[in-house]
Amino acid sequence: MSFETIEYNVSEAGIGVLTLNREDKYNAVNQQMMKDLEIFWAEMENDVNTHVVILRGKGEKGFCAGLDMQEGMQIQQQMNSYQFYHSQSRMGKLMLKMRQVPQIIICVVHGAAAGIGFSFALSSDVRIISPDARFSAAYINIGLGGADMACSYFLPRMIGAGRAYEFMLTGNFMSADEAMSLGFASRMVEKQLLLDTALELARTMNSKNHAGLRLTKEAININLDIGGLEQALNLENRNQALLYAEVFK
Repeated sequence: MSFETIEYNVSEAGIGVLTLNREDKYNAVNQQMMKDLEIFWAEMENDVNTHVVILRGKGEKGFCAGLDMQEGMQIQQQMNSYQFYHSQSRMGKLMLKMRQVPQIIICVVHGAAAGIGFSFALSSDVRIISPDARFSAAYINIGLGGADMACSYFLPRMIGAGRAYEFMLTGNFMSADEAMSLGFASRMVEKQLLLDTALELARTMNSKNHAGLRLTKEAININLDIGGLEQALNLENRNQALLYAEVFK
């Protein structure tokens, strides 16, 4: 796949690396990157040969500074409320698609992950960060609400409602140390070790039953919303029976 604002490479069988590639703009998301990401995740949805995708930002400046505000302000000034709602919905659907694709997404973050960049990290399955990583629900800092692009769904579930309220109402940055202590990220390594650490973890996952990876991701996502223990057990029992039939047939 060839794109203007993102790069995708197959690192090895079953593992791909997706790179946000607007280094001169702090990998900020513009309209073209939105289109590229929509196409990319649509392709991934039907890719049965890729089992893990590593998501990263190009360059030394940071993972993703959020939306390209210079472009965004020009476009939004010409929008009516319906057009703005449509644009908003497109961004939200990117987060939903990241949860729906069968691949496990490992997000590696250095520097700032703000706004939609924060949402990309939230919507990934695993987060590996460097000591200079920092995260901001920056939506409220531009005059909008702090609940945006799936943040109000994911963040309270990951770190608890109490701290999530604070970050979403202030737009203040969550430091790398806070991200680790709150359980938002699973590993912190030096910046130069981010990709190697992600690849090591991806190889471990890729060595497992590939259907098991997919069903585990699905089960975790469904259980975030499920009504109770009985439903959770029914889902787990179904998945294990399906995998048993495949492994021991």
